[in-house]
Amino acid sequence: MSILLSSAPRRRLVVLGLDGLPLALAHQLGASLPALRRLAEGAVTVRAELPELSPVNWTSLLTARGPEGHGIFGFSRLDPRTYHLSIAGSAQVACTTIFDALGAAGLVSRVINLPGTYPVRPLRGMMVTGFVSHDLASAAHPPFLAARLAEAGYKLEADTSRGAADPEYLLAELRATLASRLTALDMLWPDLAWDLFVHVFTETDRLFHFLMDAVLDTGHRLHLDCMRLLAHWDDALGRFLARYDALPGPKRLMVVADHGFTRLRTEVCVNTWLKKQGFLVPDGAPSSEWDAGVIGAGSTAFALDPGRIYIHTRDFARGRVSEADRPAVAAAIRDGLRDLTFDGEPVMEHVYTSDELYPGSRCAQVPDLVCLARPGFDLKAKFDRDEVFGLFGRTGAHTAHGAIFADTAGLRPERMRDVGAAILDHFNIPAQGA
Repeated sequence: MSILLSSAPRRRLVVLGLDGLPLALAHQLGASLPALRRLAEGAVTVRAELPELSPVNWTSLLTARGPEGHGIFGFSRLDPRTYHLSIAGSAQVACTTIFDALGAAGLVSRVINLPGTYPVRPLRGMMVTGFVSHDLASAAHPPFLAARLAEAGYKLEADTSRGAADPEYLLAELRATLASRLTALDMLWPDLAWDLFVHVFTETDRLFHFLMDAVLDTGHRLHLDCMRLLAHWDDALGRFLARYDALPGPKRLMVVADHGFTRLRTEVCVNTWLKKQGFLVPDGAPSSEWDAGVIGAGSTAFALDPGRIYIHTRDFARGRVSEADRPAVAAAIRDGLRDLTFDGEPVMEHVYTSDELYPGSRCAQVPDLVCLARPGFDLKAKFDRDEVFGLFGRTGAHTAHGAIFADTAGLRPERMRDVGAAILDHFNIPAQGA
């Protein structure tokens, strides 16, 4: 594609990501948080891609395609030969991104903390990757940016492993990541030598996972601490919005969350259910919750996070289910999960087949079934749990519906891939395969 130089002003687009923020809660919290109140006024909702996880949905935004096009179906991927689980990242994204398309058109992107982009891929612009990022050297482009961030003490991610059992520590970690995001904003915004600016705050997702009860219950001993953290977060939003307000036109602001959130009733381990029903037959004791190596030759199915179910066909090293038997196994699992209840209440809102969710997909990682739980039920795919239901330190759960979306141009997208397509459309670039 040829690049034409123009003296016309940049038609800048700013995308503010608020990971895991539901519109209903934004209205509730906005009573005491002025920046959030401004963003929630006139906002609508966007539906999450399924499974309703951050890597699936942010990758749908950054590619303008659904999982069947970009190939990311969850946090983890399984090697069908070794049964080794690994974290899905940018290297596994199977298509070009909106940043590739903008760069080919001579446009510049600046990106801060966008989940699913680690390790960083070169782009025309600058990027600091988001969750799951481990090392600054592989998280920043151009390379010199990593050194500048390190000098400023940039924190890639809050330590939720320790924070899950130590809420005061978690809140301190979230304050530190907030400060780091503003540090990156101060580095990447001011010269205005960009066309697209994407900045994602992930603190709400972390807070709601572990302290949703404290956020919602005014009598909780940590309620005021959570509200103080949210006040810091709202101040950061206000500082971001002040930069947008001072930006010369023409300009446009989109605000988007990747999924909603609600109070957790119970976690639901799909692999434990599969074991109890005889579909998953372990070969030995798992060494950890992630030990997919225990999937035995006698297994006809297994699950990966959060509720992706794979029929154990001969595509897997130890799989024995024939293609002829695959539909019957899937149907039996689907019927059983539809009947699964907790305290007399159905757990599943729907159990989709791959053809329903991802028509025409040829990706090797596409699941046979995808479970969508009813609000309050948090699906898991652990290999070491003995009980289907239980609580393990979290108090909030994702929802596929209700995520906040706002746009100064009045767009009302249906789902996350449509937001990515709208970003391209703003710059008159067609979306491929959206």
